[in-house]
Amino acid sequence: MTTRGVLYVHSAPRALCPHIEWAVASVLNSRVSLEWIKQPASPGTWRAELSWQGEPATASHLASALHGWHLLRYEVTADPAGTAEGERYSCTPELGIYHAVTGRHGDIMIPEDRLRAAADRAAAGETDLQAEISRLLGKPWDDELEPFRHAGEGAPVRWLHQVV
Repeated sequence: MTTRGVLYVHSAPRALCPHIEWAVASVLNSRVSLEWIKQPASPGTWRAELSWQGEPATASHLASALHGWHLLRYEVTADPAGTAEGERYSCTPELGIYHAVTGRHGDIMIPEDRLRAAADRAAAGETDLQAEISRLLGKPWDDELEPFRHAGEGAPVRWLHQVV
């Protein structure tokens, strides 16, 4: 079973670009040469996109390979395939990494235990329920990444298939 997805590198310092390509190539088991373009939303940084096809776990492997590099903003998506749900990973230097399971229509699916924990924290007065739900839906990451997403409109997308 295979799935498709997209890696969006929203902003990366120039010195990090070859390291990103090496990390992605090691996950996809294929040579990767991304087309880097300047990121107008953050002068001095670069952006790239890559459409991929591979095993359903590929998105998590890509997110893990890129996680922890300071000043890197990225998203990895995987479409649902067969019995596997889709996934979305978003990462910013300020917020860290966010992971969501997505359904067939792109909806974020929040596990029951996470909703119960958010409701319990709100009931105990530790937080606001609306703020907790917003966090569970990834809104802080969306808010931070939105200017970078718009800056990439019209950027070229390349397809790369994982070699199995």
